Amino acid sequence: MEKAVLIYDGECEFCQGSKNWIQKRQLPGRFEYLACQSEERQERFPQISKKECLTALQLVLPDGSVLSGAQAIPDILLRLKGWHWLERVFRIGIFRKLAPYVYEWVARHRYFLSCVLFPHQQNKNRQKNKS
Repeated sequence: MEKAVLIYDGECEFCQGSKNWIQKRQLPGRFEYLACQSEERQERFPQISKKECLTALQLVLPDGSVLSGAQAIPDILLRLKGWHWLERVFRIGIFRKLAPYVYEWVARHRYFLSCVLFPHQQNKNRQKNKS
């Protein structure tokens, strides 16, 4: 399996935390990571608008196809150690139908969720901004 490029909101702590979670569990050489706001993302993937990658994570597969948000989750899971089984769950009808709604809800509330799930990151950023 070749590398896929995961494009995420580099200014969102929830998105950064999710990227870090994936990075810790990835199989070797399966991902490359680019912040949506980076110049490299704009140069390499001009077809993905800033609005699109701020709305949902984008996964660019080795063949150039792009999966957005909930569509990307099964392919991400296939590239993680010990999470292959969950990929099959996401392909089951009811889960496949619910996943976009759940993803959309999480995406809309990600700044609130980042405060709840990554409070230590909030404190680091506040300290960094004071310096």
